[in-house]
Parts: sequence; structure tokens; C-alpha cells
Amino acid sequence: MDKQTIRDIDLKGKRVIIRVDFNVPQDDDLNITDTTRIEAALPTIKYILGQNASLILMSHLGRPKGKVVKKLSLEPVAKELTCLLDQEVRLVKDYINENIPGLHPGEVILLENLRFHSEEKANDPQFANKLADLADVYVDDAFGTAHRSHASTVGITKYLPAVSGFLIEKELDYLGQTLSHPKKPFVAIVGGSKISTKITVLESLLDKVDTLIIGGGMTYTFCKGEGWLIGDSLFEESYLEMAKGLIEKAKQKGVELLIPVDHMIADKFDNDARTKVVIGDIPDEFIGMDIGPKTIELINIKLKRAKTVLWNGPLGVFEMENFSKGTFSIAKTLGEIDAVTIVGGGDSVSAIKQSGVADKISHISTGGGAAIEFIEGKKLPGIEALNNKVE
Repeated sequence: MDKQTIRDIDLKGKRVIIRVDFNVPQDDDLNITDTTRIEAALPTIKYILGQNASLILMSHLGRPKGKVVKKLSLEPVAKELTCLLDQEVRLVKDYINENIPGLHPGEVILLENLRFHSEEKANDPQFANKLADLADVYVDDAFGTAHRSHASTVGITKYLPAVSGFLIEKELDYLGQTLSHPKKPFVAIVGGSKISTKITVLESLLDKVDTLIIGGGMTYTFCKGEGWLIGDSLFEESYLEMAKGLIEKAKQKGVELLIPVDHMIADKFDNDARTKVVIGDIPDEFIGMDIGPKTIELINIKLKRAKTVLWNGPLGVFEMENFSKGTFSIAKTLGEIDAVTIVGGGDSVSAIKQSGVADKISHISTGGGAAIEFIEGKKLPGIEALNNKVE
């Protein structure tokens, strides 16, 4: 990585403000249900504290649209951090008007949800400057927001020395190495509901992979492009020609494009629906909900031969138990193979964790949208704004 990290700057005795991604899922009682993103920031947090620095953490949570929304407070995160760090992490609510005195070396505070302020997403210079006034050094360790030009990711870098934390360094090293010098065979699995959200990444991957596996709801636009009947399955008619184009482009490039050959279908979009497995055509009034057993077998064969695997997006409606077999089968296989495995996207990461194989995956990306844009070859504003390494 050609950007400076916290190893490249003197942090001793300084106030450090760090952008983290604590946009964590919670239940109805506001209990955090997955602490992955908090735990991913701990190496950077502990390193900074080990430099006898004081630490100001800042993050967003949810989409409060510039208003104070009580259920989107970072109070539960402050409590979780207090336990994880075994020291008090105080939540500061009015950090724009309130001076924050007496922050001693080794102490940690957490600023209340940045997006309670509309100025955050607007990348307002005055708001960014006020954030910068709180500290001596800025650290970005929020890969999940690196594709956003916000006050806390880009604006603040105009006023402070700006470097990356260990998480961003790891994300860029893994994704960059995978895309530029992958061990072969390189297999990518791209799932999700709509081809419209993945079209650019699919085109980009065709220049890099040996096998591209399609799954999820967008499967059926590809099936339609191959001339199969898809019943009442999800179908984006305006992207049909693009799907056909990708099929043709894969042939021209010698890339194997694996489209599901059989499907678990249902007579309605419901876990308790009447189901059956079909090969090829899906009959009228039925919906494709998951990949079938033959497709699972084909994918597993490809994965067991692979040396690099990139997975983004579920292969079926995996949040419904009766249509989760495809996604969880693939997750289990990824935990068994001898390959570099990279998983990104909330649903894919969730499947990996629920399958109990998270510790066997080479890298679990914390940035769904940012990872996608990086794979597409786009510049990430939050990364571009950081200081370059000195030759």
C-alpha cells in the first residue's frame, strides 16, 4: 500500500482522532448482535493507546438523516468497547459545542453518531474543521466508508496529518494482491438479488478470474439470457441484454461462467411455501429461491480446485431456512479448502459466521460497497485523501 499508516507517524503523547466503522447490527432491545466491526478495529485502537496517545473514536450508525434518533445512538457501542478494552469509553454527545478537556494519554472517548449532523454526509468544511480541532492526528480505519466523500473521511484530512489504520491496510493488501496477482485458478462467486447492483463488478472480474459463478436473484436474468424459462422469478428486463453481453464476453475471454443448472423453487416467497427442485426451466407461478443440489456439487468441485476465491453475495434467499442450503454449503466448503479465501458483503459474512468457519477464511472484508468499488477499479475517496508514503 502506498499510503502512510500509523507505523509511519509519531503518535506519542498526541490526541488521535480515528474514523472507525461501528455501524453494527442490533436487535429490538438495542443489543449488538454482531461485534465483527468493533473487534476488527481493536488492533489499531490498542496500538495507538500503546503509543501513550489519547484516542477519540468516531463513527456513524444507521441512517438518521441528520437528526438525533435515540435508537441509533452509539451508547451500546461505548458499553461494548468498555468491556472489550477493559477501560471506560465515554460517549460524548455534544462534541461540536462542548470542549473536550482533560483527555489524558491512554484515555478513550467515542463521539456520538456522526450522521446526527447533516454536515457529515455533506462534507461540510466547517464541520470537518471542528472535528479536526479535537485532535493532532487523523487515522482512517473505516474501510466500509472509504468510498464516501464525507467530512469524517475526506474533509478532515485537509486539516490534519492523515494516515490509515491496520484494518484499511489489511483490506487493501488482500484485495489489491488478489486482483493484481491472484494464485490460479481464481474463482469468484457473485450473488445477490439484482444484476443492476453488480454489473460493473461482474465486468471487471471477467478480466481477472478463471471461473465466475453467478448466484442469488440475479441468476434468473442470466437464465433468461440463455433462453430458459424462469417462471415468476426475479427478473430485470432492462438488464437482459447486458446479461447476454456478459455471457458472450465470458466466452470470448475464455472465462467459465457458471450459471445454476438446477433450482430450488417455491410457489410463493415464503419459508413455508410448497417447494421442489427443477433442472433447467422453472414452471409458471413458481419462484427460484436457491441453487439446487447439482449446482452445489458443480460449485464445490470448482472451489476445491481453486487457489484463490472471492465471494460476495448469497446464492439464495438464505435468511429463510428452507432456502439457505446453497449459501451455507458454499460457506462450509470455503472453510475446508486450501486456498486464499476472501469474503465480503454483509450477507456473505453472516453466512460464514453462522457456518462456524470464520476463523478459517483468509480475509473477511468489513466493507461491502467499498470492496465492490475497489474491485471495479474505482478510486476510493477516503483512501485517496490519506498521506502518501515518503520515498
